[in-house]
Amino acid sequence: MPVVSSHLHHALRVLIVEDESRLRDLLLDVVPDMGYHATAARTAQEAMRIMETDPRDILLLDLRLPVMGGMDFFQIVRNRWPDTQVIILTGFGDLDAARQAIHLDVVDFLSKPCHLKNVEIALDRARQRIMSSRPALPTENQPPPQPTSVDDSPTMTLEQTERRQILAALARNNGNRTATALELGISRRMLHYRLNEYLRQGYPVK
Repeated sequence: MPVVSSHLHHALRVLIVEDESRLRDLLLDVVPDMGYHATAARTAQEAMRIMETDPRDILLLDLRLPVMGGMDFFQIVRNRWPDTQVIILTGFGDLDAARQAIHLDVVDFLSKPCHLKNVEIALDRARQRIMSSRPALPTENQPPPQPTSVDDSPTMTLEQTERRQILAALARNNGNRTATALELGISRRMLHYRLNEYLRQGYPVK
């Protein structure tokens, strides 16, 4: 059942796909306070039914789901609802998943347990993507852009794995972005977007 506040009339809609009840309920509670409508699904199949009836703008998608995994569902979403922005929730680091998610144009990775500030930053990144493709979208009551700080987590997250993979490929190709994009199997536009993100986060980029 959607969680809606009266001041969110023009807000973007987020579908939380998470089988862990405590995290799902927490996100259902806090996402509206960040300026978005929120709905939740326990499985990819349930999320599919919601998307088929009324597609959402943004997905907060767990990778580890029963029956159909999150990455398989991500592929379906990208094919059927290409404008939907996807933020991945994961409790484990997986290089193959990172590579596949980059290719599918993921907005961000959030490692469990995730800080609410990181959820808000990721949602704002998704909102900015949507705003850039829909110039006329109302902007009132949307959360302002927030600065992204350099990761200091002692554990390797998918976001860190992705960054290390991209920067290593860039170094191997002596800063040649076209060759790097070809090696990674992603578009040059996506590579450019990621490198700009790293520069804003304070990482050295050739």
